[in-house]
Amino acid sequence: MKILTLHGINLNMFGKRDPKHYGTATLADIDASVQALGKELGAEVECYQTNCEGEMAARIHQAYLDGIDAIIINAGAWTHYSYGIRDALAIHTAPIIEVHMSNVHAREEFRHYSVFGQLAKGQICGFGVESYLLGLRAAVAAVQEAKKG
Repeated sequence: MKILTLHGINLNMFGKRDPKHYGTATLADIDASVQALGKELGAEVECYQTNCEGEMAARIHQAYLDGIDAIIINAGAWTHYSYGIRDALAIHTAPIIEVHMSNVHAREEFRHYSVFGQLAKGQICGFGVESYLLGLRAAVAAVQEAKKG
């Protein structure tokens, strides 16, 4: 089982950016945690981060061509306005799990809406790094469920 974890704009600054909302874990810490749990769950997890919207769309397209089994995505601010990323994700039939480190519903109003939330199997937010780990567990379960069906 292959799962792609996507990190969007500014998320390379985890550990430095707004520790009140995002904690002190770095992106490397998050990737290591997700990949370690992936091994435990029998999933190969690739992690990818970019600050360039076109590069993100291209990686999502490549995931489709590669037949990736599931996508976990924290698109950062793109979550709230990027129809380009939404359209790229819409190509997929694989489960998409949206995650956020902070509770986006307890923050500024513009963060309450996700333009690709309708495409996601589910959304997990507010648990810091654990949001990613819960997202991975959900992705693995969704893939296993789909294989049964």
